[in-house]
Amino acid sequence: MIDKTIDTRCLRCPLPILKAKRALADIGPGGTLEVLSTDPGATADFEAFCEVTGHTLLTKDETNGIFRFVIRKRAA
Repeated sequence: MIDKTIDTRCLRCPLPILKAKRALADIGPGGTLEVLSTDPGATADFEAFCEVTGHTLLTKDETNGIFRFVIRKRAA
């Protein structure tokens, strides 16, 4: 189950990461955030973001140029 979805299509780095960071602040520990993006560098950006912050990147996929990421917020 997804707790929140944000649409960052047509935004370039670093905006998708910044918007995801803000959205994660509104989600409780263990909650999930879905991010939609068209930035080709978003996969590497979200992998690095999750590694640095301790969140878990559950899903990363791409369909027709739209990247979809599902992130689980780290426990408190």
